[in-house]
Amino acid sequence: MPELWLKRRSWLRSAASLAMAGPLACLTTRPVQAATTPWPMWEEFKRSFMTQDGRIVSDDEKGGQTYSEGQAYALFFALAANDRPTFELLLQWTENNLCAGDLSTALPAWLWGKKPDGSWGPLDTNAASDADLWIVYLLAEAGRLWNDRRYRAMASVMSALLLDKETDDLPGLGPTLLPGPQGFKLGEGQWRLNPSYVPLQVLDCLAQALPRHPRWKALRASSLRLTVDTAPKGISPDWVIYDTKWGFLRDTDKDKAMGAYNAIRVYLWAGMLHPEAAARAQVLTALRPMARLVRDTGRPPERIDPMSGESTGVAPSGFSAAMLPFLRAQGDEEAVQAQQARIQDQPLRPTAYYEQCLALFGLGWMQQQFRFGRLGEFQPRWITQP
Repeated sequence: MPELWLKRRSWLRSAASLAMAGPLACLTTRPVQAATTPWPMWEEFKRSFMTQDGRIVSDDEKGGQTYSEGQAYALFFALAANDRPTFELLLQWTENNLCAGDLSTALPAWLWGKKPDGSWGPLDTNAASDADLWIVYLLAEAGRLWNDRRYRAMASVMSALLLDKETDDLPGLGPTLLPGPQGFKLGEGQWRLNPSYVPLQVLDCLAQALPRHPRWKALRASSLRLTVDTAPKGISPDWVIYDTKWGFLRDTDKDKAMGAYNAIRVYLWAGMLHPEAAARAQVLTALRPMARLVRDTGRPPERIDPMSGESTGVAPSGFSAAMLPFLRAQGDEEAVQAQQARIQDQPLRPTAYYEQCLALFGLGWMQQQFRFGRLGEFQPRWITQP
């Protein structure tokens, strides 16, 4: 244990030196804290899904597994609520259990739970880049908002790991965020990608926050193409194939090719872009057909074919919550009211972990618990800028 402590102290000092040498946040001004406003939805989420040691437990019917995505989203909500003790608890559990005790050398394992022998630990040590991207962003922004050099240092170190292990130069597309370190290069000239993994406001912020990593700007450019070009008819797929000869292709796995529980986040991230964010108008225009579909049918589809438009299933109310920022950004207040009414008539399932996460994002944004700035900087309600 002393050796591990000395190692952590050493890399934190080194990374902190880098942080002091250049900006590690999207804004250079320090925020002025305002009175903290309670966020009842976050408090209820903690009571329902978080253990005392900082683990987010899913409702996957597999003994309560934990996903790195859940840890990342909870860190977001904790920062939005100015809940620093919970933020630190979540971060410690993530590092100790998903990163083999050292976030400076290992990206979080994406899945943790009960093993066949009855012990608990990582079930798959491969990482998920959407969770990792959010964690880097949240560490950088927590460092700025709470003026904590340690968080800024951790953001710098984890950023280097992510860029090294979870990006690749794809001919014709450029530096691109892969869904994880392993398993997404399908063969010669083909990769499987996920449009919901690349929230543009996060990439905008990191391009400013981590200027010593110029690859962030390139990743932002390829992510814009991934968001727009994979939805030629305005409907985003869960997964897509990128081919160096033919560009974006429909995924060969029929289930992955549908727009469902992954793709709903594409509309959520797009709707929360700042009105003056670069490419916001382009993204909203490209995805407008989904807004029209929701308006015409009265609800988002659970699963939809991005090419034919054929849909199946009734989406949970969490999908409606995720659509609220998107519909407002499209200027369709009638559709916003219809989805709000649907949530009232069909309340969110209290034990549905993923649905509750979507709702915390969508309803939290609607309640102005947080916003994203023009450059992607995080703007929680509890701070004001001087």
